[in-house]
Amino acid sequence: MSTLKIKNRLYRDKLMLWIVCILAALSVGPLLAILGEVLLRGYDQLSWSFFTEPTPTAYKAMKAIEAGERIPGGIANGIVGTMIMLGMAIVIAVPAGILCGTFLAEHSNSRFAQIVSYLTDLLQGTPSVIIGIITYIWVVVPMKGYSAFAGSVALCIMMLPLIIRSTEETLKIIPASLKEAGLALGGNKARVMLKVQLPAAFGGIFTGILLAISRVIGETAPLMFTALGCSHIRFSVDKPISAVPLLIWEFFNDPNLQELIWGASLFLLLFVLTLNLIAKYLAKKWNQ
Repeated sequence: MSTLKIKNRLYRDKLMLWIVCILAALSVGPLLAILGEVLLRGYDQLSWSFFTEPTPTAYKAMKAIEAGERIPGGIANGIVGTMIMLGMAIVIAVPAGILCGTFLAEHSNSRFAQIVSYLTDLLQGTPSVIIGIITYIWVVVPMKGYSAFAGSVALCIMMLPLIIRSTEETLKIIPASLKEAGLALGGNKARVMLKVQLPAAFGGIFTGILLAISRVIGETAPLMFTALGCSHIRFSVDKPISAVPLLIWEFFNDPNLQELIWGASLFLLLFVLTLNLIAKYLAKKWNQ
């Protein structure tokens, strides 16, 4: 190969490297801009009272703005509501999603599994507002009222497809020798699945659960049709309850409370970041 051809290849290689770097910077730029804007505007609102006090009324916020003071109150009612609904959704969605994903991985060639797989993809692509309307019909109307339980059902439905898919795909990439070794030692299929395959797939399944939580934690439309919202801290699961995304929407619609949008948004970002760091740490420890 001539020296000229080698130089041309090296030149094209460097050119493509620069193009990839520039495109990557253009992709990451908007994300960094959004994170920076939320951080700069919201960090000074984070305080103990912001996490422990409920949302202030518009009148209190207006009086504080007129006096040049910080808006009193915080998002405690939204944090409590989010945790309650998210906790109930996880309790329902995680076992159901893992069981369904396990079935699809073990019986991928059956007709019923193919139908379930298609419905899973369809559910994953369903807009969240549609899920909110369906949950309103299924839960809110029969219960004759908005509630935290209805909100958790909507979040559960949204979480299921991601958990199912992550479980199925993770189990499929596990070496078949693990299952064969467990069966050769005398274990039945259920025991091998519980003691060998699922522990080996823990990292991928846990990542899928975290992705599902990250997706639903910022959803507003389904909760507007199910949980509705509440101005004070409430622990009842059969009554309307607030959530951080609902509070952000309420803050946006009230000129006196719009400054609180940034603190609430920053809380959501930090919460998701913490979940991802915990997931990576636990997955690393489990693999070791």
